[in-house]
Amino acid sequence: MTVSNRQAWQGQIWLGDDHGLLVGRPGHTDRHAHYAHQVLIGLDAPVWVEVDGQRLSGPLLLVESGQEHAILSQDDPCITVFAEPLAFSSAALLAACDQGAGDPQRLARLLRDWPRPPLDARLGKALARIRGVDEHALPAEELARAATLSISQLERLFSGSLGLSVRRLVLWQRLRQALQLALAGHRLTDAALAAGFADSAHFSRSVRSQFGIRAGAALRHLRLGTLA
Repeated sequence: MTVSNRQAWQGQIWLGDDHGLLVGRPGHTDRHAHYAHQVLIGLDAPVWVEVDGQRLSGPLLLVESGQEHAILSQDDPCITVFAEPLAFSSAALLAACDQGAGDPQRLARLLRDWPRPPLDARLGKALARIRGVDEHALPAEELARAATLSISQLERLFSGSLGLSVRRLVLWQRLRQALQLALAGHRLTDAALAAGFADSAHFSRSVRSQFGIRAGAALRHLRLGTLA
């Protein structure tokens, strides 16, 4: 299938601090992997996903953080949930999705109110600084100072708790910010620069590697909503 023939993602997306929810028709993606857990819930038919090279189908499918996957379903509406592993274990996310599977608004409320596990206070301070990232650089030294740690201690804390580096989590947050700005109506270049990307090409490459889609084509058919 050529890129031009691929259906773009369509629907409405709600973004929370540590999760997001998209209701609509999924589009085809290339293989990719990202930090968030992902759950797909078929509304009218089973969903199809390729995970680690294996094709899977069902009414509700989980893709865990860091798993390489591609979305194969395109025609049938579904709910897609993204949730950061620090906020939701895969078991907790599946429990929430089971309870709210057929009702997007109820699922949005469940995800918003679901109890989060306690965080190491030092990690919490670093995450708070990352969530406030802007167009400026955010060196590891600054994060280490915020968490009152050395850089090596900070990296060990992140790799042990999250399984990823400080740099990759900062990139994930910049992607969230740029996507939110673009969905709110900002030009792609302006959204990318405001979130700290060098240019729109840098942002587009990051979207492609993290989500397996082309940013411009994908965002054109999505609407930004507010969590209930």
